[in-house]
Amino acid sequence: MSTFNSSPKQRHVAALAFPFASHAGQLLGLVHRLAAAAPDVAFSFFSFAESNRLLFSVATPDNIKAYDVPDGAPEGYVFSGKPQEDINLFLKVAPENFKRGMEAAEADTGRRISCLMADAFLWFSGDLAEEMHVPWVPLWTSGACSLSVHVYTDLIRKTIGNRDIAGRENEILKFIPGFSALRLGDLPSGVLFGNLESPFSIMLHKMGQALPRATAVPINSFEELDPAITKDLKSKFPYFLNVGPFNLTSPPPSSNLDEHGCIPWLDMQKLASVAYIGFGTVATPPPHELVALAEALETSGMPFLWSLKDNLKHHLPEGFLKRTSANGKIVPWAPQVQVLSHNSIGVFITHCGWNSVLESIATGVPLIGRPFFGDHQINTWMVENVWRIGVRVEGGVFTKSSTLRALELILSHEKGKKLREQIQIIKELVLKAVGPNGSSIENFKTLLEVVASHNL
Repeated sequence: MSTFNSSPKQRHVAALAFPFASHAGQLLGLVHRLAAAAPDVAFSFFSFAESNRLLFSVATPDNIKAYDVPDGAPEGYVFSGKPQEDINLFLKVAPENFKRGMEAAEADTGRRISCLMADAFLWFSGDLAEEMHVPWVPLWTSGACSLSVHVYTDLIRKTIGNRDIAGRENEILKFIPGFSALRLGDLPSGVLFGNLESPFSIMLHKMGQALPRATAVPINSFEELDPAITKDLKSKFPYFLNVGPFNLTSPPPSSNLDEHGCIPWLDMQKLASVAYIGFGTVATPPPHELVALAEALETSGMPFLWSLKDNLKHHLPEGFLKRTSANGKIVPWAPQVQVLSHNSIGVFITHCGWNSVLESIATGVPLIGRPFFGDHQINTWMVENVWRIGVRVEGGVFTKSSTLRALELILSHEKGKKLREQIQIIKELVLKAVGPNGSSIENFKTLLEVVASHNL
């Protein structure tokens, strides 16, 4: 590949974001690390104008420049509220928009792009990199378990067949390399169920097929969490690089703001006594489950800190806020990493989004999982059955009785003691991975070579 630039002062890395949920922020966090380690390399970051405005409102290394790309919505377009409508519009025109953006960045910097990084969802970025004759480095922002399933989607579909899987959710699969077992119902949506013809499902399928062509695939995890899956994926990709968890290696700059006084309130609580409840920025339990969760918290009498948007409070049982004001605190937003790090937190009730799982591991807090969509199901399976650091709420939905059982199990049962011991063991592994000469640090050095030098 003689077209690679040879001098670091001429290198130019393009980073294409998937500007939804936390994806763009995670890609930029990794770009920050690379830019700080390679100050002579230029990094051009491409996302929506609104996404860039938020992401670049904090200090950024001088060698990173933001470029806005259109969001795909035609002028005057009125959103109808259909699921993933904004994502579908974006995907339709993204390849051409990114292409134009990169041409503008090349003209602006006077440097040809020498490496193409992208969110792994943007499977077509592999074709763009091939056209440009540069390395392709797609970032997977979730765990090795969900990535593996997307890579093996064709095998799963061929083995399971096109039969209706309704009623077969508890069937155990044992043929996916790296997994000892996996429940059929815990496969990520878009693999066997859900709308397999939606642009989002097609995107994930094409991604799984395209990724083995990548020069390197960095992921937001650490090798010691999934050794068997990591070993298998290393055999599939030239470089499969666990360079996380990002909450430890490149935490978001706003993570220390405590606008609603969560930490002072936690300071007044007993050791490992508080249930923290948070479902991320996208997932929300339906109203009847909010009621069931509230009733369980009130009946248990345990202290709780609940991150719940103000516009959802009216779903709570009448008088609940007043009756629980002595031992409960509800806030519209909580500094989750800080909260989980507090020694008063005894359990984390969560959707089991990947960032939340990693934050729980890094702080040694066991989980109660209520999965919603995407990778939540498979993450919850791993939490309960493989890593053994938490439990799924019975039936996968909140009822008063199932929530009470899960709380009792974790906080006062012998099994809860084992879960707490196990998560401490994994916490030690993650701290070692991001420490001096740890696996994630060594993998980052390899990634830097690929992105900034391509000497490998």
